Amino acid sequence: MSTRIADRFAACAREGRPALGIFVMAGDPDFDTGTAILKALPGAGADMIEFGMPFSDPMADGPGVQAAGQRALKGGQTLNKTLSMVAEFRKTDNTTPIVLMGYYNPIYIHGVDAFIGDAIAAGVDGLIVVDLPPEEDNELCLPALRAGLNFIRLATPTTDDRRLPIVLRNTSGFVYYVSMTGITGAAIKSHAAVGEAVRRIKSHLDLPVAVGFGIKTADDAAIVGRDADGVIVGTAVCNAIAGSLVEGKATAGTVAAVTTLVTGLASGAKRARA
Repeated sequence: MSTRIADRFAACAREGRPALGIFVMAGDPDFDTGTAILKALPGAGADMIEFGMPFSDPMADGPGVQAAGQRALKGGQTLNKTLSMVAEFRKTDNTTPIVLMGYYNPIYIHGVDAFIGDAIAAGVDGLIVVDLPPEEDNELCLPALRAGLNFIRLATPTTDDRRLPIVLRNTSGFVYYVSMTGITGAAIKSHAAVGEAVRRIKSHLDLPVAVGFGIKTADDAAIVGRDADGVIVGTAVCNAIAGSLVEGKATAGTVAAVTTLVTGLASGAKRARA
């Protein structure tokens, strides 16, 4: 089945490189700057965008991503505004995949059916909902799949061979392999172990495997991208935004801080299999 996600991974594979996924928090540091960052990502080299839905209690997020969410919430970001940013993006870009990533609470408050319909109307391609395990697939995963949204599942170093088939059962689009136990932003301890995990997951199903958590530099992207179908970077992007702010406000250099980082990461991904 042709989808933006499938098409983009296939295109990157034909080019002999991993796809570069960039996580950015919606509305960070404010709505207008966040919209400008979102629109600038594909031109800087992002193949896929993970768009964070700010939430007040993000259990899997490290300090950098948590701070991004707090900045967005302080600026008045809501789920409706996040969807409106996607819709605005789609006016000029109909090919770059966008995956909403976050937690179930804002979706539950919005209403599952309404959320799915609104997400599709805005141009969302898939969902990563960190706190909904496979045992809760009836809650959101299955309705989303029936409506045509990819539902991307997380696998971790602690997902053993008994648990993995359960985790992957209703996964679509790609599998997100979390390269470590713990929160976002830490360092990868063993690239060899990550490569082995990617191969193990791919032995269970025919979907791309993208690796996130711990990828911060172009060299990281190049090393992880030797084995993975995609590399995902989030904390480094959030930190780049934070470093560009003055008294918590966007500056003339905020968008450029992100695009410069992404361009470098894209160069690393391109040499992963050179």
